Amino acid sequence: MAELLRMPEVATAATTATVSSWPFDEGADFEKDDTIAIVETDKAEVDLPAIVDGRIIKTLVPAGSEVEVGDPIAVLGAPGEEVPDIDALLAEMGVGSAPRAVVSAPVRREVPEQDVAGQKKRSAGGSTSDTPVAPGPARPERVFTSPLARQMARKAGIDVDSLNGTGPGGRIVRRDVAAVIAGQTTAVPRQAPVPAAATGGTGYRDVTHSRMRAAIARRLVASKQEIPHFYLRATCRVDDLLALRDEINENSEIKISVNDLLIKAIAAAHVRIPQANVIWTDEAIRQFDAVDVSVAIATETGLVTPVLRGVDTMSLSTIAKAVRGHVERARSGRLNQSDLEGGSITITNLGMFGVEEFSAIINPPQAAILAIGQARTEPVVVNGLVDVAQVLRVVLSVDHRPIDGALAARWMRVFVELVENPMGILI
Repeated sequence: MAELLRMPEVATAATTATVSSWPFDEGADFEKDDTIAIVETDKAEVDLPAIVDGRIIKTLVPAGSEVEVGDPIAVLGAPGEEVPDIDALLAEMGVGSAPRAVVSAPVRREVPEQDVAGQKKRSAGGSTSDTPVAPGPARPERVFTSPLARQMARKAGIDVDSLNGTGPGGRIVRRDVAAVIAGQTTAVPRQAPVPAAATGGTGYRDVTHSRMRAAIARRLVASKQEIPHFYLRATCRVDDLLALRDEINENSEIKISVNDLLIKAIAAAHVRIPQANVIWTDEAIRQFDAVDVSVAIATETGLVTPVLRGVDTMSLSTIAKAVRGHVERARSGRLNQSDLEGGSITITNLGMFGVEEFSAIINPPQAAILAIGQARTEPVVVNGLVDVAQVLRVVLSVDHRPIDGALAARWMRVFVELVENPMGILI
């Protein structure tokens, strides 16, 4: 029995999503759990699995189309099912023969629209001239590119015309751009210069917002407008933490970073102060049993925050492997939407850039984000005497709705104690 496949809500509160590609052609049979469509959100591609065995009777929107959540995108049937009159079937289902896509993938023009060789030109008076014009070179075949691949290429300054597509029908997809980026040492976005005369004597360049950058902007603005932030700062002595890391790495095939240890310390602090392992909802404060921590990762197309789940039960080596896996998938554009949802706290680290201290914006709907600076050698006073130590400055941004100041201060005190006495992280 034929039925409609509708665009699901692949991301929380999303109203639209883009059909990236159709892995199966019309008339092809598929099996349960096969990916029958690939859908793009602002930050990831999501595979839509088949619930049962079936057949793609007809795709209703082309790859590259942005579609409203709930709108039909394909007609599915039983394996081997034939539909002699698809238009009649669509009419019976209440769907027109050409369902509306919200925004289709833009058509790239390989030649200018005006004054093209072989077309009629307009005279100075605006009338159309019938004077024949010698034909120009043949128009090259249009190259189709998925929206996510187009974003990645634009950010990396890659000309998609130079790529060979490996997607359906030669379509350029994410993996094609990721393969080029992986082989580059630098990536400079292509920018269009604006004449100085047009800007009062000062030139500038506009770089069009990518879909991910626009989504990040919306979320951060909403976070600052809707979440009452407050901030706690602390300085940790990390000599023992660095010594523990070195000792672990001498005896482990999997190298542990300072960030891995800090992620484990966050989870340990959440276990000891479970009232901080929460988020705010309109109906209640939601407290979690397990500790899920998001890790901020910079990519060519923007910042993503995939979630490590159950960090409280993970070993350090498991955390290290999970973080590295997320980094690899993030930078090649292979994160799933499910990787980006959940968690109550994020860790963001700019210490590798020499940043001493900074405050971060909370990643909604989470309740906190911990910003990590660079470990530095500084003088410290111990029992009235000046000593030299490795110190690390951290700033905790907190949502004041589910977490009060005193609770956040208790959490910060426990976190600092764990960092300064790191054996407690391992227990």
